Amino acid sequence: MRAEDVLPDQQNQGQFNGVTVRKGTVGAFLANARLWLDDTSSSAEKAIAERDILDALPALHALGLFDIVQVRDAALRELVSPSAA
Repeated sequence: MRAEDVLPDQQNQGQFNGVTVRKGTVGAFLANARLWLDDTSSSAEKAIAERDILDALPALHALGLFDIVQVRDAALRELVSPSAA
């Protein structure tokens, strides 16, 4: 399966397990996770990244991302656990 099979170029969002998920959600999560884990990030940058991660959790869980991918960092793993959603 290719990305365009999931969401065609002209489509920016889709319904997955009853949740509307925007194109780019997984990529944004990865960027925010990197920033959140980066020791050189400011506390303000980390706070924004954390808020954005938390906002995306319903979509990420609807996609089943964490059923397939295990987060290695313990603090990030706790942040994205289903109880945080």
